[in-house]
Amino acid sequence: MSDETIKKRTRETANKLFSKGIKMSPPYLMWKEFDRDLANDFSKFITGNLYSRTVLTLPERQMVACAMMAATRATGELKLHINAALNVGCDPRKLAEIFFQVATYAGMPAVNEALEAYRDVLKERGEWPIK
Repeated sequence: MSDETIKKRTRETANKLFSKGIKMSPPYLMWKEFDRDLANDFSKFITGNLYSRTVLTLPERQMVACAMMAATRATGELKLHINAALNVGCDPRKLAEIFFQVATYAGMPAVNEALEAYRDVLKERGEWPIK
């Protein structure tokens, strides 16, 4: 696949995930401050190659990402992925259920942090409370 094709897929996928909702700087902008070429390589791999695969849908990928971020208590990154999950059509009730499921593997403090981050994102999007 040509570099231009990967760049196009990267832009298209990033647009679906991050173009609306809460205003956050994606990690890509920070990466670029340190190493522009490496940031571009990471972005093309993550968003242009991995996230654009069709084995999992974008909503499924975002639900997985949200579960992983919640379990590892990566709250800042979690907010980015919650917003992206909502942008690509994840059911808000399913996201809440995913965060409760984390209790089994990462404990209630992780659940509490995830739910707090989720509520913050929903409030900022004007979608709180969940209906």
